[in-house]
Amino acid sequence: MSNWWGSRNNVSARLRIEVEAMRATFGETFRLIVPREGLLHWVGEVDITMTNVPRRAHMLKIIYPAEYPLRPPEAYVLEPYIYSPKHQFEDGQLCLFNPKDGTTYGWNPSRSTAVTVAGWAIQWLYAYYTWLDLKIWPGEEEQVRKSPFGGQRRGWEG
Repeated sequence: MSNWWGSRNNVSARLRIEVEAMRATFGETFRLIVPREGLLHWVGEVDITMTNVPRRAHMLKIIYPAEYPLRPPEAYVLEPYIYSPKHQFEDGQLCLFNPKDGTTYGWNPSRSTAVTVAGWAIQWLYAYYTWLDLKIWPGEEEQVRKSPFGGQRRGWEG
């Protein structure tokens, strides 16, 4: 099976669009890593400018899965170490959108790019530091609630 992005010598049109979009949005903030083995990914340092942030510089990694664009890129904070029991998976991947929102609000394989995910990751960092201060995650989030009939049901709380 060939890579979705082509090869080092024959880059796909989709990757060309991705690179142009990342450069237009973030300049040289992110650099594309094309490993000999493993997954294509972006690494970049962004500054989070909030008064309660102990370290402004945050290193993000945006990884393209093999099934891209059908599956969205994954975002991680490499530095500083951050772990949140809210909106973050055990391996450190940031939970950036609810798949039940569909392509209108969540990942859209025909329109979304690494720019989308990088933007969501930066928003996630601001939400995380807001949550640390206020103990409330900003915006709507899905909560698991006990049903009066037993079991659990999901609902939106804003």
